[in-house]
Amino acid sequence: MAWLLPAKPPPIPIGVLTAVVVIGLETFLVGLLRSASPEAPPKAVVYMLGVLAITSVWGAPLGIATALLSTIVYNYFYIPPAGLNLTAGQDLTQLVIFAVLALFGSGLASVARASAEDARRRAAEAQITAGVAQIFLRNDLAGGLQAASRFLTDRLRLSSASLALADAGPADANAGDFVIAIGDESHPIARLRLAADTPPATCRRFRNHLRGPLEVVLRTALDREHLLSTLRGSQARTEALLTEQTALRRVATLVATGEPPAHVFTAVTAELHHLFAGFRTALIRYQPHGEALVVSERDENGSLLPSRPNQSVGAESVVATIARTANPVQVDYDAVHGPTAEQMRRIGVHRGVGVPIVVERKLWGVAVVMSHQQIAVPADAEARLRAFTELVATAIANAETRAALAASRSRLVTAADEARRRIERDLHDGAQQRIISLALHLRLAEGTVRDTASARQLLAETVHSLTEIHQSLSDLARGIHPALLVQGGIGPVLRTLARRSAVPVELDLRVERRLPEPVEIAVYYVVSEALTNIAKHAQGSHACVTVAADQRRVRVIVRDDGVGAADPKAGTGLVGLRDRVEALGGRLSVTSPPGQGTTLHVEIPLAESPRVPSDASATIDAMPASHPMA
Repeated sequence: MAWLLPAKPPPIPIGVLTAVVVIGLETFLVGLLRSASPEAPPKAVVYMLGVLAITSVWGAPLGIATALLSTIVYNYFYIPPAGLNLTAGQDLTQLVIFAVLALFGSGLASVARASAEDARRRAAEAQITAGVAQIFLRNDLAGGLQAASRFLTDRLRLSSASLALADAGPADANAGDFVIAIGDESHPIARLRLAADTPPATCRRFRNHLRGPLEVVLRTALDREHLLSTLRGSQARTEALLTEQTALRRVATLVATGEPPAHVFTAVTAELHHLFAGFRTALIRYQPHGEALVVSERDENGSLLPSRPNQSVGAESVVATIARTANPVQVDYDAVHGPTAEQMRRIGVHRGVGVPIVVERKLWGVAVVMSHQQIAVPADAEARLRAFTELVATAIANAETRAALAASRSRLVTAADEARRRIERDLHDGAQQRIISLALHLRLAEGTVRDTASARQLLAETVHSLTEIHQSLSDLARGIHPALLVQGGIGPVLRTLARRSAVPVELDLRVERRLPEPVEIAVYYVVSEALTNIAKHAQGSHACVTVAADQRRVRVIVRDDGVGAADPKAGTGLVGLRDRVEALGGRLSVTSPPGQGTTLHVEIPLAESPRVPSDASATIDAMPASHPMA
């Protein structure tokens, strides 16, 4: 029955031809029926079928014309007398019946045609909605939007159609394009952009019928994309955490087995490269005088590069920024101007992110990830580096503590042996030789006892020698352990050191009580060794010694106006002092910029802390860490 209710009727000439053919067939059928049953000839009702068929397809006008032609043909062939004999009573009534039937059939056909058209439209819209839904099921959100745009363009035979999320920003469009909001007009979830030549009926179809189903599909796709994104993010975070934990476990195993720090550093950069494949990774340690040591570095392929000591630090670099701020930083060298940025671009580095490595509250160095492509470093690089470097710092501290402990033990043994040899040599070369000389003098005195003048002379020399021996032994004992320190405390012995110093000393002493004996001995040796170094190496004309104590700690600052550039690792004196201070839980640091003198800063906690005046704490806290040299 679909051919009786087409969406669009065929052309009128075809309808006229069809009507003529149908009337001819009906006339032939009537003739056959008359021949078969002359006593009961068929009526004109046979022609009604043709009228209804023509009306349902081409409408009432052609149906009425078909009814008129059917009446004339029936009258001409089958109403006696033969020929065309139209009568108002019979033919006009028959024509009216046919016309009414045509009108009624036309109305029913229109209703049926509208219903069929609506059903076809709904089926087509359902197919379009189902096609769009299948597209989003097969693709992610971005790919689904592009594929759905192509699907709508092809399915509806449009010149162009573009489906995009509302928050995606304005897309390239031509003036006059139709834009249909999907969802709430004020806050749509997406926009459908149709070309300017789209038929208005198609635009109305989208607005009135397709917008609602598309909104449901898009909201479902958005929820699915959000769920998938959450799952992917959770999976990525889990995999990253497992990778980081595995890497940290490998580094911790190296530290636990006592591997040298150099091996640990190499392993750290290898693990960082595994975390950031395709990027250059480096572990950089800060050095004095604004320089840095690249202790381990790997290129974007993971190949280990040679270490680079004494590298200058540019002002615009990641390393320099972290040295100033001690905070993580990201640098886009393509957007930064300066010699350092130009050098980084010249070697192919476009972006970098760094996180400080802090070991025992000191900025030890920085872990760096650098991109050799014009793409951003991963967004989570800083967080992953921070979590990694916190444990790496612990590994480095453990490795360095192990190495420092071994070196400290070796130095203590060596220092003890050297002290014993020095005492033996001093006693042998000094006191023992003088005692032998005294014995010889006494023997001579014994042989010349009859000569009173000679005996007096020898005895006088003997007394003088005894005095020198006494002084030598006193000096020797003072070098081993100053007796004045035991008797009078830190104040008198520091004043004695200041008076005996080869360089003029300005002493600022703020100690109102006796300190624990180990602390007093440590302070004595710190000041004594510092003044000796100033006299021997600093080439300075003046020294300042400040010693201040409160309830919690004692602070010692020794500074000079010498040439500076002192290296604490160059000799054993300061190294030994550092061991002594750190053995008491204290800290020793040296600041020695070239040409600006040297400042030795020591802090030692006090295990025994009697109450002191309330202003003492404020005094020591207000004391600056270093003072400009006069």
